[in-house]
Amino acid sequence: MSVEILIVSLILIVALVLLISERLSMDLTALGIMVALMLAGILTPGQAVAGFANPAPLTVGALFIVTKGLIRTGALAFLTRLISQSTGGHPNRILLVSIILAGGLSAFVNNTPVVVMMLSVVLTLSGRYGLSPAKYLVPISYASILAGTTTLIGTSTNIIVSQQATVEGLAPLSMFELARVALPVAVVGGFALYLLSDRLLPGTRIPIFHDDKGAKHKYLAELVIPSDSVHVGEDVVKALQREYPQVMVHEVFQGARVCYPERDSCTLAGGDVVLLSATAGELVEILGSPNLALPLVGGKTMANPYDPDTQIFEAIVPPDSHLLGRRIADTYLGTADDIMVIGAQRRRVHLTEGKLKDLRLRVGDILLVQCGVRRLQRLRTETDLMIIEDSVPNIVNRSKAPLALGIFVAMVGVAALGVVNILTASLAAAFLMVLSGCMRLHEAYEAVEVSVLVLIIGTIALGTALSVTGAADLYARAFLSLFQGAGPHIVLTALIVLTSALSHVLSNNSTAVLLVPIGVATAAALNVDPRPFIIGVCFGASACFASPIGYQTNLLVFGPGGYRFVDYLRLGMVLNLIVWTGASLLIPRFWAF
Repeated sequence: MSVEILIVSLILIVALVLLISERLSMDLTALGIMVALMLAGILTPGQAVAGFANPAPLTVGALFIVTKGLIRTGALAFLTRLISQSTGGHPNRILLVSIILAGGLSAFVNNTPVVVMMLSVVLTLSGRYGLSPAKYLVPISYASILAGTTTLIGTSTNIIVSQQATVEGLAPLSMFELARVALPVAVVGGFALYLLSDRLLPGTRIPIFHDDKGAKHKYLAELVIPSDSVHVGEDVVKALQREYPQVMVHEVFQGARVCYPERDSCTLAGGDVVLLSATAGELVEILGSPNLALPLVGGKTMANPYDPDTQIFEAIVPPDSHLLGRRIADTYLGTADDIMVIGAQRRRVHLTEGKLKDLRLRVGDILLVQCGVRRLQRLRTETDLMIIEDSVPNIVNRSKAPLALGIFVAMVGVAALGVVNILTASLAAAFLMVLSGCMRLHEAYEAVEVSVLVLIIGTIALGTALSVTGAADLYARAFLSLFQGAGPHIVLTALIVLTSALSHVLSNNSTAVLLVPIGVATAAALNVDPRPFIIGVCFGASACFASPIGYQTNLLVFGPGGYRFVDYLRLGMVLNLIVWTGASLLIPRFWAF
């Protein structure tokens, strides 16, 4: 064993200990890997940072932006509604439907865009029902990996193994050749995910929704029913609670008449004003609806809620404010054109037959405000309001939803048909999301989980070091040498486990390229058919569940789920054991030695 192999082995061990123990953050550990490999002379600086130009991190980064665009526009609302209606918001039913949907699609479509789509849906449902997205995102990724092995096109690894088989003089894999083993393994694995995800995964609640307090804190606000609204002629409570179940309707102003929904029949007409209580998230969502409008306190029409030069935020009325005791309509909050009060929040507020403009401000009142950038800068320097930054989610721009969905479908289609690779498709989709106005440029930057990308880049450098020093090849041959004299069944099992273990450190595609020739050589030494060993490499290379760095979709959900390295280890080892056992037992039944 050379000195270089010893050094890279030591770096590998230290990196794994740090990643599992999380004594250092994962991105810092990844940077440390690159620095150590350069200082030790194992890799040149160009080789160490080559991951910055690698398709994997660039693809993941682009898909983060595409996901944000789908969420920003509410483009997958139909799918969210479908899952919501079919599950009733029940956590276990949401998990089951998500696993089945992700698995079914991933058998025929590259699983990366499938996970992107489901990521958006799960985050929306988690915010709506107060659930932890961590309970769903890893199971979706795992289900997509399991189902991806059922067909030749389900994962790029199968295609690479098929190509490598032809290089070795063997027949390529057919479209459904792997399904005989992969389908039962995927069913058992999916069942295990359904039973164990809630027990083995954390209940992490990450600040992706920005409205965790929304269920407790509601704003008093007004709603105007436009004359062309679909809600005209409907009962007010049924009309609003169909779309916004948590909204509480207090009064409806119909000209000079005040209607109380609790005791009166309130049928909506154009121009009616509804006094209601809703969370910040619900009010922001209402802003994007063409069927509902929030007027200015002074009675003017609401400004464009998608104006990039405005911002929505919360503001508290402090004890020394000049606004105390004054009606909102009598202050600049009600008269200025560049600022508008969307809603007001107060404990024990007494609701009367007055409108929001008549509310007299008190200490501690919280206002939901939209204003221009210049006005916001002035408010920060004044004492009338205490500005709470980043306390409200972005407005869902539903007018761009068809465009965002079209971009996403085109990305999936061209990637699935092989017109372009997934990197080109995802970068083009991210570019179009911003160019078309589905999201703003700064939102695209904010959507990218930089720490996840650095982790990918660092592990790519480690994988390169394992390959160029010959360490990976040495590990593989040394491991298989332990089974000299054993029968082909045992050696096949060892090859599957070895392939799986390496795929947690190297990329699964690199592992497949490395181990297909070793599998063929091993079969020749045993004087048996190499086909079972080729199939074994397929299953082993995709059995990389115990680490976030083993597979692209695992990395994709790492940041949004708020996971730790060890979270993948607990549930992932169960899936690994299922694949190892199932493949080892079933492959010889269909591909004889």
